[in-house]
Formats: sequence, structure tokens, C-alpha cells
Amino acid sequence: IVWQTPANPDYIIRNGRYVRPYYFEFISHVKNRWAGKTIVDLFTDEFKGRSRDYYVHAVKCGRLQVDGQTVHTDYIVKSSQKISHFLHRHEPPVLAGDISILQNEVDVVTICKPASVPVHPCGQYRKNTVVGILQAEHGLTPLFPVHRLDRLVSGLLIFAKNADRAECFRQQIEAGLLQKEYVAKVVGVFPDGEQTVDANVNFNAREGRSTVENGKQALTRFQRICTDGTHSIVLCKPVTGRTHQIRVHLKHAGYPIANDELYLSFDIDPMCTNCPNLAPVGYDEEGLWLHCARYTGPDWSYECPYPDWA
Repeated sequence: IVWQTPANPDYIIRNGRYVRPYYFEFISHVKNRWAGKTIVDLFTDEFKGRSRDYYVHAVKCGRLQVDGQTVHTDYIVKSSQKISHFLHRHEPPVLAGDISILQNEVDVVTICKPASVPVHPCGQYRKNTVVGILQAEHGLTPLFPVHRLDRLVSGLLIFAKNADRAECFRQQIEAGLLQKEYVAKVVGVFPDGEQTVDANVNFNAREGRSTVENGKQALTRFQRICTDGTHSIVLCKPVTGRTHQIRVHLKHAGYPIANDELYLSFDIDPMCTNCPNLAPVGYDEEGLWLHCARYTGPDWSYECPYPDWA
């Protein structure tokens, strides 16, 4: 799929950031295993988010096209043909307003990412992304993300402004030369002194969460900053970079992030086989109490101010 950034952004800031619905063309090319199917069968089998009746109607009204031409519902697709899906996109809102630019250098820009905003186009989000907002409101393009943060995580994001600088960062990452620091607000009185969690992390894409079994090697070092007897602010230094590593390692250590409903929900009625598959009742999405504070390389260091909860 060719991801395109829609032109002429139209944001509405009202208790969050909204995007006016807009028309968009999704483009793909027919894979060898798709060839020989009708256009309706292809979309019904491969893009299961909508019903067969929807795709029949989309072909008839010209919103599904092949090589820029309208076709009939029994049209047989051929390998490498371009297929287009025109639709009216309604993006979910994000909680944040402005994105703060921390440093804007010749070949690097760093920003403070608000929680709830995805870094780049994914799923239902296109304009309501860090990349889309920086392009629309600051004219920053192209941008090459040096690292990524989960949508609900806030904090430091580093972008290279050109491919050469991005490649330099990539080589440093592969060589293990970067050090990362996060802060988290966790449940309980976290132990004093450095604590190390060395536990494999396995991300289940279907469930959207990780466990500490049968996965990839992962190591995180933790240090308590302060505690009020109920919660603790913890400095987190992930040595590896697995999906949800800090979140699942804190859970594994017995001190989950205090508002992390995804991992707190593991404890809801363990005798009920349905509970792990259910969102907590009454859960309203908010920014996770996990914040990227600093990235340091061989000859550079970038940091982001701590959030209010820390």
C-alpha cells in the first residue's frame, strides 16, 4: 500500500484534535496469489473489514477501480495491476493539541510527542499523526523517524531530516550505541536501588499485548526516583527495544504502570476465561503514564521535559 498524506489538512481543536472527514485513495497492486480472482472476491477475501455487499456496491458506483478504470463486479484481476479504493475517511480524534518542537537543527528535529497521537500513518490514523501534523502545521517534510513510541506514550521523538542522517542513526542503533531513558508512574512502592528485569518478551499481535514467555531476549534497568507510599516514579532504561517492553517488565516485576489498563486488566477475575479478552468496563482512553525523557548517542544527547504526573 502506498501511504499518502492528504493535502489541505483541516483540523479542529476542541478538547482534542479532530480531522474533518475527507476523501482518500488507497492504492495497492495485485499480488500473484490474488491474480485470477474477481475484484469483489479479492477484496472480500483480503480486506475483511467490510462486507461483500459493501464491495459489490463500491465496484458498481466506481469506488473500486482497476488501473484507473471502473470495472464490473465479475472482472478478473491480473498480476501487478493497480487497484484503487476511494472512500470517505473518518479519523478517530486524538487527545492532544499542539506538538512542541524542542530543537530544530539542520538535519535533525526533536519534538515532545503528546500521548494518544500515533507517530506515522497507521490503521485509522493518517492526518492525526505526528508526521502529518508536523508537515501540515510546520512544513517539516520529509522526516525519517529515528525511533518510535506507542500511541499512548508521550515524550521525546527524534527525526532525521535527510536519508544520510537517518542512516547514521540507524548504524548507531544497530551497534548498540544508544542509551534510552523513560519515566513511569507505577503502582506501589518500587524497591530502592537499581533493579534489573531480564525476561523474554513475546508480543501477540492478535491480542495487542506482550507476555514474558517464549519471546525475544529483553533487558530493562529500573531506578526509583521517588514514592508517596501509593505510587512510585521510576526511571526506566531499556537495553533492548521489544514491543511494550517497559510496560510488561514493570508488570512482571509486580509494579505495573498505574493507569495501564491493558496490563492491569490481567488481574481481573483470573478464574474467568473471558476477562483477558475484554476491555475494562468504563475505560476511557487517556495518556499512559510512561514518558520518553532522553536519548543519548556517541556524540549527541536529546531530552524532553518530564510530564506533570512525574
